[in-house]
Amino acid sequence: MAKSAAKPKAKPKAKAKGKTATTKGKGGTATLATAVVQPGVERRRNHPLRAKNGYFQVLLTHPVPHLGDAGDLVKVRPGFARNYLLPLGFATYATPHNLRHVEKHRERLRAIEAAKRADLLNLAGQIAQRSIHIEVNANQEGHLYGSVTADMIADRLKQEHFPIEADNVKVEGSLKETGLYTIRIVLAQEIETEVKLWVVPTHTDET
Repeated sequence: MAKSAAKPKAKPKAKAKGKTATTKGKGGTATLATAVVQPGVERRRNHPLRAKNGYFQVLLTHPVPHLGDAGDLVKVRPGFARNYLLPLGFATYATPHNLRHVEKHRERLRAIEAAKRADLLNLAGQIAQRSIHIEVNANQEGHLYGSVTADMIADRLKQEHFPIEADNVKVEGSLKETGLYTIRIVLAQEIETEVKLWVVPTHTDET
């Protein structure tokens, strides 16, 4: 008789991973099965859109009073996130993609800020090497009919092609006499310089 072909063995089914524990007693050793870990449970527990300890982590896309600025990672109550921040566009979910996007944006901002700071330092050096003159009406003793203001100094610096506003000019006291003054110019936080200012009487034709 011809022999029948052997049937292929069926692949064993994958078993769900679980933990087991053993106990020893008088009758021998008994095995106790613990809760089976279902696929995807751990991923869902650690998902960025899931509230943890009663809070959501969201990325602010706009400044929010008493909460943070745009780009800040903050923790808020789920209801506040779902009912206010997210639908109004003040925040977005703190997903890995959004976090990478924010970090790249921060790197661009840091590069822009570094370039701006370098330009201001260069401007400060140029101003420190210059002196400016402002002509004003004064009597023979050198007393002015008025005073030299921050606006006048800023305008004079603009004539020399320096982008200075009146808010940058720090005048200490009143400039009411002719002479030489040292004027402090504040360009940014921790970036300032000085300019020499000559206040001279206006020249008039004698009759």
